[in-house]
Amino acid sequence: MTSSAPTGIEGPPSYSLATDEVVAAAGSDAVSGLSGTEAASRLSSYGPNEIAAEKPPSIRAIAVQQLRDPMNLMLVAVVVVSLLLGELSTGIIVALLILLNVGLGTRQELTARASVDALAKMQVPQARVVRDGDLTLVAATQVVPGDIVQVEAGDIVPADGRIVRSATLEAQEAALTGESAPIAKDAGTLTSTDVALGDQTNMLFQNTSVTRGTGTILVTATGMQTQMGQIATMLTSVTRTRSPLQRELDSLTKILGIVAWGSVAIIVVAGLLRGVPGKDVLLLGTAMAISAIPTGMPAFVSGLLSLGAKQLAAAKAVVKNLTDVETLGATSAINTDKTGTLTLNQMMVSTLYASGTWFTVDGEGYRKSGAIRSVAGTPVPDFTRLGLGLALDSDAVVDDDGSVIGDPTEAALVVLAAKLGIDAEETRRAYPRLSEVPFDSEYKFMATFHRVKIDGVEHVIELVKGAPDVVVARCSQAGGPLSGSQVPIAESRAGIDEANVRMGQRGLRVLAFAARLVTDDELATMTDDPMSLTQGLSFVGMAGIIDPLRAEAKSAVRIALKAGIDVRMITGDHAVTAQAIGEDLGLGPGAVSGTELRAMTDEQLKQRLPELHVFGRVTPQDKLRLARAMQEQGMIVAMTGDAVNDAAALKQADIGVAMGSGSEVTKQAARMVLTDDNFGTLVHAVEIGRRVYDKVVSYVRYQMTQLLSLVFLFLAASVVNINDGVAMTPQMVLFLLFFATAVGVVIIAVDPGDPDVMHRPPRDPAVPITNRSAVIMWIGYALVLFIAALAPLVAGPDEPSTTQGSVSMTMTFVVMGLGTTFNALVNRRDPTSGLTPPIIKALAIGLIPVVLLFLATQLPSLQKGLLTVQLSPRQWLTCAGLAALLPIVVEVSKAIRRRRQPKPATLDPEYAVAPARARSTSQA
Repeated sequence: MTSSAPTGIEGPPSYSLATDEVVAAAGSDAVSGLSGTEAASRLSSYGPNEIAAEKPPSIRAIAVQQLRDPMNLMLVAVVVVSLLLGELSTGIIVALLILLNVGLGTRQELTARASVDALAKMQVPQARVVRDGDLTLVAATQVVPGDIVQVEAGDIVPADGRIVRSATLEAQEAALTGESAPIAKDAGTLTSTDVALGDQTNMLFQNTSVTRGTGTILVTATGMQTQMGQIATMLTSVTRTRSPLQRELDSLTKILGIVAWGSVAIIVVAGLLRGVPGKDVLLLGTAMAISAIPTGMPAFVSGLLSLGAKQLAAAKAVVKNLTDVETLGATSAINTDKTGTLTLNQMMVSTLYASGTWFTVDGEGYRKSGAIRSVAGTPVPDFTRLGLGLALDSDAVVDDDGSVIGDPTEAALVVLAAKLGIDAEETRRAYPRLSEVPFDSEYKFMATFHRVKIDGVEHVIELVKGAPDVVVARCSQAGGPLSGSQVPIAESRAGIDEANVRMGQRGLRVLAFAARLVTDDELATMTDDPMSLTQGLSFVGMAGIIDPLRAEAKSAVRIALKAGIDVRMITGDHAVTAQAIGEDLGLGPGAVSGTELRAMTDEQLKQRLPELHVFGRVTPQDKLRLARAMQEQGMIVAMTGDAVNDAAALKQADIGVAMGSGSEVTKQAARMVLTDDNFGTLVHAVEIGRRVYDKVVSYVRYQMTQLLSLVFLFLAASVVNINDGVAMTPQMVLFLLFFATAVGVVIIAVDPGDPDVMHRPPRDPAVPITNRSAVIMWIGYALVLFIAALAPLVAGPDEPSTTQGSVSMTMTFVVMGLGTTFNALVNRRDPTSGLTPPIIKALAIGLIPVVLLFLATQLPSLQKGLLTVQLSPRQWLTCAGLAALLPIVVEVSKAIRRRRQPKPATLDPEYAVAPARARSTSQA
C-alpha cells in the first residue's frame, strides 16, 4: 500500500516528490496554507475527513434468510402437519426450536460488519491547521487535501500527509505497519516510486502518533483515501467464510432430508395401499418424520457451542459467534502478528557490549528488575559512564508501574539504568542539562552536556548516543573518559564492528554510547556551538534493544506445533528482526520480506508456503493475501493481531483473533478476543474447540445410528407388512424421542472429552462429518440395532397388534429404548472406548431412560397410551441382551481401529512444519 499524491491529483507518489512540488501540485502554500474559501470548496468536493460507516444489514432480511435454511424448512413442514393433525404440543415444541435456530443465526450475522463502524470512531477530534496564514484549531473531520497541518509530540496525526518541515520528528506507526519501534521522520525526498509503507519516512499517516519532535505536513489524503480508509474499504470487500461446521451441517441436512422424507413417503404410500385410514397414516408419518429428522440438532449444537463459549470465556478467550468455537477446533494453521501478540510491544535492552565483553540483560519489558549476566570469571567493567549516558542522554520517563512517557527506545535505556542501580529522575535532577544537540534523523545521534561529580571531582562531560556507525565514526578512542584504560579506536574497531553485525543479525536495534570530557576553554563553545564538540569521542559501549517475547510465547508455539498446527509469524518489522525472533520461537524454516512476497505470483506463493514461516515488512494487503492463499489450499486459518493493519486479514481468516489491548477496529473485525493478550490462551482455545467438535461428531454418530435404525425398522415393517406396517405406535416413537434419545444427548454433552485431543493432528477440513467411512459406520451400527429390535417383532411370543398391547411390540419398544441408552454410552467418544473413566456420571444419567422404560410397561395409564404390556424378568433379560449387541459391536470396531492407528506419541516430528503430511482422516 503506497500513499499517492493529494486526492484527485494524478502523478507520482508524494514521497517521491520534493516538498515544493507536492505543495504546488496540491495548489497550496507552505507558509499561509489554504484560504478559508478554498478549504470550504474542497470540503464540499472531497467530503469530510472521516471513515464512512457501512449501513448494517436489515434484521428482517437476515431472519428470512435464516428461515430458508433447509433444516428449518423441514421443521416448518413438521409444524404444519402436526397442527393439522391436532398434535398441538408437538407443533409448539418444534416451532420453538425453529425460533431458536433463527434467533441465533440472525444474531451472528448482525455482528459481521461492525469493523468499519469501529474505524469511524477512531477519528481525531481536532487539528492545528494553517489557513489564510493563521494557525487555527479545526475539527479533524474538516481537514481537506492541501491543508498545512502542524503536529508535535503527543499528537495523533489527523490525515495522511507529506512532511514539509520537521525537527527531531518520530512517529509510532505500529497500529498501521506493525513496526514496533518509533520511526524517524523528515522532509527528505525518497528517490524510488515503490517504497513500502513502513519505509515512507517523509510521510505521516492518519491515526498514528507523534512520539518526538515537531513537524508540518501537507495533507495528501483524507477520509476513505487515507491508509486507514483503504483498510476500511478492504474490510467491506472481505466476505466472512462460513465455518466448517456450518458447511458440514448444511451437507448433512440435505442427506437427512432425503432419508427422512423418502422414508416417510414410502411408509405413507404403503399404508394407504393397505387401506389404513389417512389420518392414522399421516400421524404415523409425522411421528416418523419427527424421529427421522433430528429436530433438536440445531438447538443441541448451539447449546454445545454455547457451553464451549462459556469455557473459553473462563479461559479469557471471548468468541462473538457460537460457530467460532468449533472453527477453533479445526484450526490447522495460525498466522500470528508479532508486535503485541508474541511480543510485549515494550522495548527492552537484552544485550550489552562494553569493554570487549558481552552481557545478557534479564527482565520483562518496562519492569525495572532484572539481572545483568556475563560469562563466569569475566571482570565487570565500571558502568558509571554508561549509566550516565542511559539516564542523562534521554528524555523518557518510566514509572514504577511500567507506564511510559516519551520515546519507547529511550524508555528501554531508563529501565536498563534502573537495573544498574541508577535512578534516572534523581540523576537528571542532580546533573541538569547544560547544553544539547537534539536528536535528528539527518545525523542520527543525540548529545547532552552535564556537570557531574565522580570520585569527589567535578567534570563537565559530553554524553552521546546514536546509530553505531555514526557514533563510532566520531570516536578517536575506546574505553571512555575517566576509565583510565583508554586505547585508540583502531584497536577496538574490529570487535565493535563485529558486535554491531552480530546484534543486527539477531534482530536487535543497536545504539552506541560515547562520551568525552569538556575542558574549561571549551565551555563557551559548548553553549554556542555544541555540535562542533561531537568529535574526538571515547567509545563506551553498545546496547541491543528488542521488543521481547512474552514469557509464554515459546511454550505456546511449541504446544501448537506438537498439536500439528503450522505457525507462521507475519509482521511489519524488518525481515532480519522477524527471522531472529522466529528462530527464537522455534518456528519452521524460511523468511521473506514483503517485497519478495509481492514479487511472487499466487501459484508461486502456494508452492512455497510449506517452506515459509516468517514474513517481514508486510502490508495489510500482504496479510490478507496470505490468509486467502492458505484458505484456497484447504487450511483452516487463525490469524492473530492487535493493530489496525491486521483488521482485514482477521476478518478474512476462518478465526480472526484480536488481543484485548488492541484497537477497537481489530476487535470488531475478529471473531475472538483474547482478554489477556496471551498467545497460550489461543492454543488452549483450540483444545476446547477440538473437544467441542468431537462432541458434535459423537452426537451426529449417535443420532444417525438412532435415525437409520428406526428408518430400517419402519421400512421393513411397511415393505414386508409386519403388523400392518407399524413397527411401533406413533406414541412409542415420540416417547423414545423425548425420554430416551434426549437423555442420550445429555450423556454426550456432559462428557469431558478425550484427554489426548491435543496429541493428534487437526482434522482434515476436506473430510466432512458425512464422509464415506463415517456413513458406513452409521449404517453398520444402525443395522445392528435394527436387527435387535426387529427380532421380537417377527419372533416374539405373540402376534403384534396396532389396536391393543402386545408383548412382541413392547419388547421391540424396550430394545430400542435400551439400545438408545447403550448407544449414547459407547458412542460418546471415538476411537477412545466409551467405557473409560469418567463413566459413573454417564451411567447415572443413563438410568433415567431405563427407569422410564420400566414405568412405561408397568403403569396402567402409560400402558394404555403407548399400547405396552408388562414384561416378565426373562423377557427383560432378552431385551437387554439384544440391546447389548450394539455396544459390543461398537467397542470391537473401535478397538480394531485403535490398533490400526499410530499412537499420539509417535507422530512424525516433521509434522510441526508440514501438518498436511500427517492429517487425520478419521472423522467418524
